[in-house]
Amino acid sequence: MTAPRFRLLETQRFEWPFRLRMPFRFGVITVTHGRQAVIRARIALEDGSEAWGVAAETLAAKWFDKDPRWTDAQNEDQLRRALEIACDATRAAGVNTAFGHYADAYASHVAACAAEGLNPLVAAYGRALLDRAMLDALLKAKGLSFAAGMRANLGGMAAHAAVPDLAGHDFGAMLASLTPSRRMHARHTVGLVDPITATDQAERVDDGLPETVEEVAATYRHTWWKLKVGGNVAADVDRLCRIASVLDRLHGYHVSLDGNEQYEDAEGVLALWRAMQAEPRLARLNASIAFIEQPVKRARALDGAMGALAAERPVIVDESDGPLDAFVQAKALGYTGISSKACKGVWRSLINLARCRAWNAAEPEPRYFMSAEDLTTLAGVCVQQDLALVSAMGLVHVERNGHHFVDGFSGRPKAEAVRFMEAHPDLYADTPRGPRLSIREGMLDLASVVDAVGLGAAIEPDVAAMQPMPASAWPPR
Repeated sequence: MTAPRFRLLETQRFEWPFRLRMPFRFGVITVTHGRQAVIRARIALEDGSEAWGVAAETLAAKWFDKDPRWTDAQNEDQLRRALEIACDATRAAGVNTAFGHYADAYASHVAACAAEGLNPLVAAYGRALLDRAMLDALLKAKGLSFAAGMRANLGGMAAHAAVPDLAGHDFGAMLASLTPSRRMHARHTVGLVDPITATDQAERVDDGLPETVEEVAATYRHTWWKLKVGGNVAADVDRLCRIASVLDRLHGYHVSLDGNEQYEDAEGVLALWRAMQAEPRLARLNASIAFIEQPVKRARALDGAMGALAAERPVIVDESDGPLDAFVQAKALGYTGISSKACKGVWRSLINLARCRAWNAAEPEPRYFMSAEDLTTLAGVCVQQDLALVSAMGLVHVERNGHHFVDGFSGRPKAEAVRFMEAHPDLYADTPRGPRLSIREGMLDLASVVDAVGLGAAIEPDVAAMQPMPASAWPPR
């Protein structure tokens, strides 16, 4: 297929607030509420046709930029500003393919953001939202699902100067080989303040949904889990032992360990690992750990070798995945994996998948891999676009936490929730509290997401029930 070329005509940007049913702590922040950004984009194809697309993502504070100088509100403004820069530049850029819009603008977008004090991860958020909305519009214009569109290389993905390490890679052949996963394990996240058993709770939410790790295990029957650690070896080992006392009752389970940049260097994480190995109560949990997610602060994560820790378990990059060549840098230090998050960009994930394919082709056994991670993806367009992406890449498990910390479509009109459930009856189930993500035996059914015309969602949210996104107050005056 010759990739269609189009131009961006206009964008509409909205937001809506949400509250968490339980506090969630990761890294340096405990979250109790937030805002989701929603963007609609109208494109015009060269054949004269036009189409609208949509994308949605949480405006997450203290993850994209953890600088303590900035308030949560300023973190949100950083993300709004990155989106403004991407929209303005793309409207002025004229006609291009979907991938061309991303790749041709990559260097100038990062530079424009840097000129305003926005780091590459913040910059990636702005492009990611716009690129997803434009791709959604293109897929709808051609009547294709994301998986089918990628297999046909609808976006025109090709070797590009933005990724010089893949100069000879056949992106078309890679995309044509993709087989989407129609079912996927949901990897449940245990945050740093999550109650493990009822004895950890001074008071309950009592909304009929699981609250403790013990209750989550009994309700959803996960076999994949993601455990946060906080940077203090003794406290982390003690908490992991209490979690293990619950998980060890399961017939079988797998774990990823997420450091969320809480350790100063690789030596500190090695000290945690050795303490875990020395604790008999963690024997089964230790054996179940599939990989370790960025445990070292991003300022130092790509400064030193990770080989000693990586010799124990594979280590992936997450927060340090700011520049587009972060995985290349990380590979030289001993990292073997990198996260996929739709908030960092569909094209970035596919570029890193190409790297895994190319590097593994030169190895006796596959070493390099992608993991699917969450950033509190909420019910509706947000979670479905991320699921469409990781499904298309053939991944078999994905971290999900939005359904646990936010009660279904809480904050959205009931009619919107029902429309999404009716359009995607395998992904959502009706409950006394309204439609919610459906997890059965730890699994998500994704057939309706995989087959949906557009980027994972057959319908759009009700933007009339949202607020217009305010102009960013960035840079700070």
